Amino acid sequence: MTDSHSSGRYGPLPQRPGKIIAVHLSYASRADQRGRRPAAPSYFYKPSSSLAGSGAPVQRPVGTELLAFEGEIALVIGSTAHRISAAQAWDHVAWVTAANDVGLYDLRAADKGSNVRSKGRDGYTPLGPALIDARAVDPHALRVRTWLNGRLVQEDTTATLLFGLTQIVADLAQHATLEVGDVILTGTPAGASVAAPGDVVEVEVDAPEAPGSPTTGRLVTPVVEGPGAFDPDLGSLPAVDDAQRADAWGSREAAGLPEPSRAPATPPGLEADLLAALTAAPVAGLSQQLRKRGLQNVTIDGVRPLHPGRKLVGRARTLRFLPHREDLFATHGGGYNAQKRTFDAVGPGEVIVIEARGEAGSGTLGDILALRAHTNGAAGIVTDGGVRDYDAVAEVGIPVYTRGAHPAVLGRRHVPWDTDLTIACGGTAVAPGDIVVGDNDGVIVIPPHLAREVAEAALAQETEDAWIAERVREGHPLDGLFPMDATWRTRYEAETTESETNEAETTESETNEAETTGEGSGA
Repeated sequence: MTDSHSSGRYGPLPQRPGKIIAVHLSYASRADQRGRRPAAPSYFYKPSSSLAGSGAPVQRPVGTELLAFEGEIALVIGSTAHRISAAQAWDHVAWVTAANDVGLYDLRAADKGSNVRSKGRDGYTPLGPALIDARAVDPHALRVRTWLNGRLVQEDTTATLLFGLTQIVADLAQHATLEVGDVILTGTPAGASVAAPGDVVEVEVDAPEAPGSPTTGRLVTPVVEGPGAFDPDLGSLPAVDDAQRADAWGSREAAGLPEPSRAPATPPGLEADLLAALTAAPVAGLSQQLRKRGLQNVTIDGVRPLHPGRKLVGRARTLRFLPHREDLFATHGGGYNAQKRTFDAVGPGEVIVIEARGEAGSGTLGDILALRAHTNGAAGIVTDGGVRDYDAVAEVGIPVYTRGAHPAVLGRRHVPWDTDLTIACGGTAVAPGDIVVGDNDGVIVIPPHLAREVAEAALAQETEDAWIAERVREGHPLDGLFPMDATWRTRYEAETTESETNEAETTESETNEAETTGEGSGA
């Protein structure tokens, strides 16, 4: 049964609501589009002056770019609710209607999260055109659809909500008394995007499985150009960047933006020449140089590469798992936990290092997390636990070192606990910012202040070892040669000096010849 009201200043509502509360993220499709699933709902307020009815135009100010629409289900409170259970929540909802949670992303940066200026403008909360009696519908079986210029762009049901409608009402009621007429905007599914002057956005909420298939009808919102002229002396001015464009349109692709480069980047504090030296130096040589400097316990033991032959170099970003305990997993294992936060936060050139206590009886990451790290430009992943989806992780291409494959999910052995602290991985301590280097011999951890010194020493040792190997091939015995005694050392230094002199002379000759012929001179 549909309860119709005239669509006036407050849409179909019989009175001005005391408050309008909106949910940031609630649909799984939208959360996945944004690349994060929150552990609990979060909210922001919209003023009642932002309300409008069906047919009322919404203004995009002159000089702005990103007017975004979001089709949503709106709940209208019918009786006072305070400290109620989720089972009681629906009894306090009088009506369901359609909403368009309009936002101007050009103004979002200064108030991101609170959305005061970006979503609080006059006319930015259209409701209607009709109200559905909440008693006539199942809160788990409502549908919301949105059309842009007649093309269906959003469609989802409350069955896919991360946080059900009753949970949202009960959660809000434990913090603030919900009063008669208050409105709750329950979030938008994937497909929300940008509209321009001349476009028309339509939103409909219905209950197709309920008797009579009650519907709100289509909430129609034409987009028009409005006045701009923001006063710079009063507050923030509209501003956009590619991150705002991607959020407003729903994705970089929809916004017409190229995907960010996945090329390895130089992490802060790891200069390009040092990165090159560490990439060239073998882990065995680096280990030898650290041992000479009194550091014996610097190898992450028991891990092997998924991509033999691929070098790993980067700065450590750490993640710690605790042994599984049911009550701790209930509080820390679900939602946006430490594991997901780490893979979301890892930056270009960083290596995620995971403490799993050597417990390989469960996966500590799978292909989705590996893909997230790879997309962020991470240099690699090291875990002294197991990896799920082993073949799929290997196909992602990011260097991964692990104790091996295991099909079980995280909760079998581990609780994701905390991040960005000093951990123990494979028997060695790893601090955030340590330099991690891996090759087929294994993985080593280098204190940043020693990195350049040991890299240069390891490369020098490689040159020396290569010279010794050549002498061995010539048939010389090892005694006195490996390691070199004074006689062999004198010969080595003499031949090395001669080789360097010849190389310098050759380079100078080639330069002079190029200058004589005009090559490379700009002629």
